[in-house]
Amino acid sequence: MTKYLHTMIRVTDIDRTVAFFKLLGLEEQKRFDNESGRYTLVFLAAPGDEDAQVELTYNWPAEDGTPAEHYGEGRNFGHLAYRVSNIYDVCQRMMDAGVTINRPPRDGHMAFVRTPDNISIELLQDGHLEPAEPWASMPNTGVW
Repeated sequence: MTKYLHTMIRVTDIDRTVAFFKLLGLEEQKRFDNESGRYTLVFLAAPGDEDAQVELTYNWPAEDGTPAEHYGEGRNFGHLAYRVSNIYDVCQRMMDAGVTINRPPRDGHMAFVRTPDNISIELLQDGHLEPAEPWASMPNTGVW
């Protein structure tokens, strides 16, 4: 089972971007502020289509006031996300086919891979799997 979840885009003004998507008829589904990671995530969806969401990621300015990294046009896009029934099986199948697992599912929950055109794909476990080897000790490879 694979299910489309969301598309992530990086934004420089969270309130202005939320207002923009509201003009399109999308509604805020949830918001998550991560103080230690210094970012905010906002998930929006059209009424009746709550399973297909857009994730807005706002990186806060550094504690010294330095602006967060600016992403030019084309770098605002972050990744596509899919829920899978067994993240270990999916990652193994992809690895066996020669795909690099950029961020292995060390926690049994999340992994990242890239398409042949370097588009980042997030894989999220449906439910909970205990951390397992070889994934638990596998390092990151490249960027995602």
